[in-house]
Amino acid sequence: MTIYSSRPVVLCLSGHDPSGGAGLQADIEALLAQGCHAAPAVTALTVQDTVNVRDFRVLDRAWVLAQAQAVIADLPVAAVKLGMLGSIEMVETVLEIMQALPGIPLVCDPVLRAGGGGALGKDEVGYAMRERLLPLATIATPNLPEARILAELPNGTADQCAEKLLPYCQHLLITGGHGDEQQVHNRLYSRDGSRHTFTCQRLPGSYHGSGCTLASTLAGRLALGENLASAVQSALSYTWRTLRDAEQLGHGQFVPRRLPLDFCS
Repeated sequence: MTIYSSRPVVLCLSGHDPSGGAGLQADIEALLAQGCHAAPAVTALTVQDTVNVRDFRVLDRAWVLAQAQAVIADLPVAAVKLGMLGSIEMVETVLEIMQALPGIPLVCDPVLRAGGGGALGKDEVGYAMRERLLPLATIATPNLPEARILAELPNGTADQCAEKLLPYCQHLLITGGHGDEQQVHNRLYSRDGSRHTFTCQRLPGSYHGSGCTLASTLAGRLALGENLASAVQSALSYTWRTLRDAEQLGHGQFVPRRLPLDFCS
């Protein structure tokens, strides 16, 4: 029997999606696929399916703190992944949690809209994340619509949003795929002025939980000790494969297949 695990532990602060396509289940599956151990702390409960979000409830601040503190006291956290927070109070809660984890990589996925377009928090939550959380993050991973909300540029390009947001964070990965281009361009911006563009083939359809999959995979790669640019490439490549193999389990978006069919065999 193995008593001590060599798998890096990633603390996930995310919402619960009962459809299993996004949220904490996406985090857990993606981290398992990287050889990491997910420690999921629930920040919010949602009523959603693969079509859209219908309602959500942010958990009490004390409950979220208690979950995270129990993990931190017991497990050697190697990275933190943020997903849905849903309120300004939860932003402040994360700030308190991160005080106990100095120097630990933090991947911030600013979940502000569901894949179907429904809001997962008021607009001021995005402002609070930009002002308070992005300065702590190793990297933020918004898609272009989320980057526009964070940058307060409703029609901004990725470059314009990055120029507005880089004073707040060290690294910024703005993902593409929201237009009709044949090649998806995912752009990594760094405060030192360096830029990298990662392109991939555009896949048909739309997907539920792709952003969660990417951010949690990236947190896992950083927890494993991979350098940032390589970790981004690894996370993008893995996420693309999960979308290529995705299934339409319900009546809405496709759900990424994050684990192989023979994973438990």
